[in-house]
Amino acid sequence: MKWRKASAIVGIAVVGVLIALAVLRPGFDRGSSRLLRPDDAQLVALGRQVYAARCAACHGQRLEGQPNWRSPGPDGRFPAPPHDASGHTWHHADDLLFRITKFGVAKAANLKDHPSAMPAFEGQLSDQEIIAALSWIKSQWPPRIRAQHDLMNEQSQP
Repeated sequence: MKWRKASAIVGIAVVGVLIALAVLRPGFDRGSSRLLRPDDAQLVALGRQVYAARCAACHGQRLEGQPNWRSPGPDGRFPAPPHDASGHTWHHADDLLFRITKFGVAKAANLKDHPSAMPAFEGQLSDQEIIAALSWIKSQWPPRIRAQHDLMNEQSQP
């Protein structure tokens, strides 16, 4: 009986130490990715405004994207994908999402060309506005998706 109680206490202590080490390790930002800050209310409020003004016309007010976004349209360009949980935005690390938004898909992904209607916002939006819009998008994802995205960001860090 005493042995079980002691084992349980040691087990709890070990778990506590592991969590503390993970949280206190340099670069860990307590549940959020390094670049996007979906829990920063002020940044998210700015992001909501930027998204409404510059992104919603193509990506939808509810992040739903355009129909048939996986296939090129008659003009050969890919339609705007959804940014909600049904899309693949959350499958990309913060830095890539930032680069796509700032420089366009082809340049961000080091492709010679990529037929996309997505404009590059370099010179149109500040870095802070881009981060804000992406942070607002992330703030709309369900907790499970946000947690998966955070983990992916942590794993993609050098």
